[in-house]
Amino acid sequence: MGQKINPIGFRVGVIRDWDAKWYADKKEYVPALQEDLRIRKYLETNLKDAAVDRITIERTEPTRINLTIHTAKSGIVIG
Repeated sequence: MGQKINPIGFRVGVIRDWDAKWYADKKEYVPALQEDLRIRKYLETNLKDAAVDRITIERTEPTRINLTIHTAKSGIVIG
């Protein structure tokens, strides 16, 4: 029997990029990760009809977050 691998993890760095781009120290890592998970859950529940493909989170400063939402129906996200 073959070994099972995650297809996203297998492609990261080759043909696909990370879904979150940030670095935090040990004290700041867990709160930042929990905030990312809350953001993703909120967007997935409120944008069910928008056909969201991918959400990319970038933290450029400690208080600044850039969200990139890849969607097929951008009018639903904007409206």
